[in-house]
Amino acid sequence: MGALWQTDSSKAVVPTDRVDEAPVPEKPRRNRHGWKAFWLLLVIIAIVVGLAASKEMRTSRFQSRELSQYAASLTYHLEPGPSEAIRYPGNGPFDLRLGYSSLDEFLPRLLKRNYVVTEQTRFSPALLSYTDKGLFVPYSEKIQAGLSITDCRAAPLYKYNYPQQLYADFAAIPPVVVSSLLFIENRFLLDPKQPLANPAVDWPRFGMAAWSQVAKLLRLPGQSAGGSTLATQLEKYRHSPEGLTVSGAEKLRQMMSASVRAYQPGPQTLGARQNIVRDYLNSVPLSAVPGHGEVHGMAEGLRVWYGSDFNQANAQLNSPATDPKTMAAKGLALREMLSLMIAQRRPSYYLTKGREELADLTDSHLRLLKQNAVIDGALADAALASKVSYRDWQTQPTMQPIETNKGISAARSRLASMLNRPLYDLDRLDLSATSTLQGELQTQATAYLKKLADPAYAAEIGLLGERLLTPTSTTQVRYSFTLFELTPDGSRVRVQTDSTDQPFDINEGSKLELGSTAKMRVLTTYLQIIAELHDKYGAMSVPELKKVEIPDQDRLSQWVIDYLMQNKDHDLSKLLGAALDRKYSASPGEAFFTGGGLHTFHNFRKEDNGRLPTLRDALRESINLPFIRLMRDVVRYVTYSGPNSSAELLKDDRDPRRQEYLASFADREGTSFQLKFWKKYKNKDTQARLDTFLDSMRPTPIRMAAVHRYLLPDASQADFNTFVRSHLKGARLNEKLTDDRLIRLYDSYGPGSYDLPDQGFIAKVHPLDLWMMGYLLNHPDATFSEIVKASHFERQEVYSWLFKSKHKGARDSRIRTMLEIEAFLDIHQRWQKVGYPFDHLVPSLATAIGSSGDRPAALAELIGTILNDGVRMPTLRIDSLHFAAGTPYETQLVNDPHVGKRVMPSEVATAMREALSQVVDAGTAKRVSGSFKLADGSPLAMGGKTGTGDNRIEAIGSGGRILSSKSINRTATFVFYIGDHHFGTLTAFVPGRSAENFKFTSALPVQVLKGMAPILTPYLQPGSDSQCKPTQTASVAMLEPQLPTAR
Repeated sequence: MGALWQTDSSKAVVPTDRVDEAPVPEKPRRNRHGWKAFWLLLVIIAIVVGLAASKEMRTSRFQSRELSQYAASLTYHLEPGPSEAIRYPGNGPFDLRLGYSSLDEFLPRLLKRNYVVTEQTRFSPALLSYTDKGLFVPYSEKIQAGLSITDCRAAPLYKYNYPQQLYADFAAIPPVVVSSLLFIENRFLLDPKQPLANPAVDWPRFGMAAWSQVAKLLRLPGQSAGGSTLATQLEKYRHSPEGLTVSGAEKLRQMMSASVRAYQPGPQTLGARQNIVRDYLNSVPLSAVPGHGEVHGMAEGLRVWYGSDFNQANAQLNSPATDPKTMAAKGLALREMLSLMIAQRRPSYYLTKGREELADLTDSHLRLLKQNAVIDGALADAALASKVSYRDWQTQPTMQPIETNKGISAARSRLASMLNRPLYDLDRLDLSATSTLQGELQTQATAYLKKLADPAYAAEIGLLGERLLTPTSTTQVRYSFTLFELTPDGSRVRVQTDSTDQPFDINEGSKLELGSTAKMRVLTTYLQIIAELHDKYGAMSVPELKKVEIPDQDRLSQWVIDYLMQNKDHDLSKLLGAALDRKYSASPGEAFFTGGGLHTFHNFRKEDNGRLPTLRDALRESINLPFIRLMRDVVRYVTYSGPNSSAELLKDDRDPRRQEYLASFADREGTSFQLKFWKKYKNKDTQARLDTFLDSMRPTPIRMAAVHRYLLPDASQADFNTFVRSHLKGARLNEKLTDDRLIRLYDSYGPGSYDLPDQGFIAKVHPLDLWMMGYLLNHPDATFSEIVKASHFERQEVYSWLFKSKHKGARDSRIRTMLEIEAFLDIHQRWQKVGYPFDHLVPSLATAIGSSGDRPAALAELIGTILNDGVRMPTLRIDSLHFAAGTPYETQLVNDPHVGKRVMPSEVATAMREALSQVVDAGTAKRVSGSFKLADGSPLAMGGKTGTGDNRIEAIGSGGRILSSKSINRTATFVFYIGDHHFGTLTAFVPGRSAENFKFTSALPVQVLKGMAPILTPYLQPGSDSQCKPTQTASVAMLEPQLPTAR
C-alpha cells in the first residue's frame, strides 16, 4: 500500500522544495501473513464446530447432559390448600378433553357450591418460569384417563376409560407395526446405537424441511418436506391450539417442549422414545364419526372405521403362522393399520371422500416397505391382495350405550351440572369423584324392584289383590325408590334407583300429581302458622288478647286467641297438639269458590262423608274434605292477617288499589284465554287457522261482516262480497244478500266503527280470539310470548267493563280471585323454604290434595327436615372430586356444606313426626307397621304419608257433566322415615293410556317397602356399619381461596 506514494523505500524522504501542505503520515504496512492466519483460524474453528455439531447430531451428548439437568429442576409437588404457584395449560385438544385447561372455570363453580380445595400442586420456580415462556409442562402424560365414580365405601361404581383399548406398553406392539410406522414417520427414532438421541429432532429430515422452505421462498422447483418427528407431532396434536402448527414459532415451541420432555427422566432416552411410539399409536387423531364423536388411536380407529377387533388384529400380526388363511388375515390387519397411519395426515378427507386415494397410497407404501425389506414379501403380497371394508353406519352404529342405573345417572348428571359439561365431555375428563351412594345396597334394591315384574314374585311379596295389582298387570308398573341417610353435615343419598331401563328419573326429573302426600305440606304450613301466631300473641295477657281485633274471615288467628285466653299454659307444644285436635267437616256437600269458579270435592271413601274428624284423624286416614277446608283457612289467614291486607279492597269500592287488582285480573284472565286459543292455531298454516276460527262460529251476514272487516280491514268490496257469500252458502237467511245490503254491511262494520269488545260481541266470538286471528294473519310465525307481549292493551280493553261502577259485584268476585292468587304466592314461598321444587302453585284449594304437583325427592327432603327437628340440611350426592391425579394440575376438593338452616320450629317438627307416625301405626300405611325391627326385635320408629294420583284430562259439559275422561298416568307414593337417621320415598307409576286399567292405591308402594325390609334392615340399625368411609372434611379453611391463573 505504501508503494502507491513512496518512490524509493531505501531512501529517506527529505523535502527540498517548499511545501505548502503538511506531509501525509506514513501508513503502517499490513501483514499478509496475519490475514492468512486469521482465515486459517476461522476455517479451523468452523471445522471444529462442524465436527462437534456433527458429533452432537450423532450422539446428542451435550444436549442430553444440559437438558436433562435443566429438566430435573422443572418439578411440582402436592400440598394442602389451594395453590398460587400453578399454571393451567392452554387450549390444546388433549388439555381441553382431559379438563386441565378448564380448571380455572371448574373451580369457581365448585367453590360456589360449597366445595373447598383441600390439596393442589405447587410448581417449582423453574417450572413457573418455564411455563411463563409459553412452553408445555413436561411430565409423563397419561395414556388412558376418564371419569371414575366410587361409592361411599370407595368401591367402583362407574368407570369410563378413554381410549377404551390401547397398547399398555411398548412390548405389546407387534414389531411389524413399529417398523412400518418408523419407516413412514421417523426411521431412526429407535436406533439403539444412539442412547442419548433427542427424539424431537431428526436432523436429515429437519435439513430437508429447512431447504424446502428456502426453496419455496425462492420459488425453486421441488416438493415441500415436513420436519416433524413423532415427538413433535405428539406435542402438536396434544397441546398446540386446535392441534395445529400455525407458525414457525409454534413449531419451535413444539420442538423445545418435546426435547425437554424426552430428557426429563434422564440423559438416556431409549425408554422415552419407545413411549413416544406407544403414545402415538394410542392417541393419533383419526377424525370423528356420528354417534361416537372423536376417534383417537389405532384401537379406536380399527373398531370405528373398519369394525375390526383390536386384540384380534394384534394377535394376527404377531402370529408366526404362514398358512394362506392366516396370511390373508395378517395382510388385512397390516393394511388396516397402515392405512390409518397414512390417513392421519388428512383423516377427515382420507377416511370419507378420499378412500380410493388412501387405498392407492397404502399400496404404494406397502411396495416401499417390501422394497426396503421392512416387511417380508409374503406379508406384503397378502396385504396388497386385501381390501378394507368400512363400517356401515346403518347396520353397525357406534352409538354409546345409555347408562340406565339411576344412581349412576344421578351422579353423572349432578357432576355435569356442577361443571357445566355435557355427559360426553364429562366422561372424558381426568376426574375421580366420590358418590354418597352405597353401591351394594343400590344393586340389591334395583334387583328387587325389577323382580317385582314377575307375577309369582309379586304374589310372594303380597302385591296382588284389591287396590293392588293383578297377575297380568305386574309388568306394566314402574317403581322408584330413594333412601337418604341423615348425617351431621347433610342428607346423603344412599340409594336412588328404579325398575326401568330408561334414562328418565321419576324421582328427580318428574312433576307428578302425588295426591294426598300434599296433605303433609299443608299440615306443616298450618302448624308453622300456629307457631307464628304463638310468637305474636303467646306472651300477651288475657286483657291484652281481648283487645286484639281479628278479621271475621281469619279463623286461625281467632282460634289461637281463644285458646290462649282459655289456657294458662301457653306452651307451644301443647298449642300445636291442640291445633292437631281441631275438627273439620268431611262433608262433600259444599261448593267452594276457588280458582276463579265454584268447585266440589270428594273423599276417597264415602263412609267418611258424614264424619267430623280431627286433623290427626284426617291425616292418618287421608280424608280429603278436612284438608280442603284447612287450606281455605290457611288462604284466608294469609289474605287477612297482613297489616296492609289487600282484603280491605272488598270493603271500599273507592280504594284506588282496586284498579290495580282489576287490571291484574284482566291481564291474567286474558292471557289464560289466549293460551287456549293459541293451542287451536299453533302448528297450522294461515288457511288452516282461518278455517279453524270460522268453524267455531254459526255464520250470519252480520257476523261474517264483523269478522271480515276486522281481520281484513283493507280488503276491497268485491273481496268482502265473495267472502261473505262463500261462507253463507246453504244458510237460511231472513233477508237476501243483495249487493246493496253487502255495501251497507261493508260500511257499517269497517275500521273504527266498533272497538274490539263490541266487534267480538257482534261476531259472537271471544274478542281475544278475534284479535289473535288478526295478529296471526299479519304475523304467521309469531310465538305465544310475542302474542302476549303484543296484546297487553287489548287484554285490558276486553275487560274494561270491570271498571264501570254498575258492576261492583262482578268486580268483587274478580278481586277475590286475585286475592286467592296472591295468597298462594305467599303459600308457595312457605313451601319453597322447605324444599318445594317448582316455581308456582295452582291457585286453588285443590292444591291441598295434590293438584299443584310434586316430586318424590322434594317430599323426601321435607320429611328429612321433619326428622331433623326442623333443620333443613343440604342434599349431598357428590362428596369429593379429584382432578388430574398424578399430574402437574392435580387438585382435590371436598364438599363443605354450610350448616343446616332451621325452617320450622323444633316443636312443629316434633308434632309432625307424631302425626306421621300414626299414619304407619294405624292409618293408610299400617301394613308396613312393625316390619323394620331393631336387633332386639323391637320395631324401629317409623312414620310417613301416602298419596295416590290419578291424572286425567276431562272434558266437562254443561252443568259440570263429564263428557270424556282420558288417563295420563297413575301414581302411588309413600314418603317415610325409619329410625332417627333414614328417610326416603317409594313411588309406583304407570304412564300413558294404559293407566286407565289400574286401580291401585298407595297401599301398593307401602307393601313394596314392606317387602324390602330384609334388604334394608341391616343398614338401618343404630350404629350399624353401612361400610361407608368417614366423610373427608376440609382441613384448610379459606373463604375465598385465590384461584391460580390460566396460562
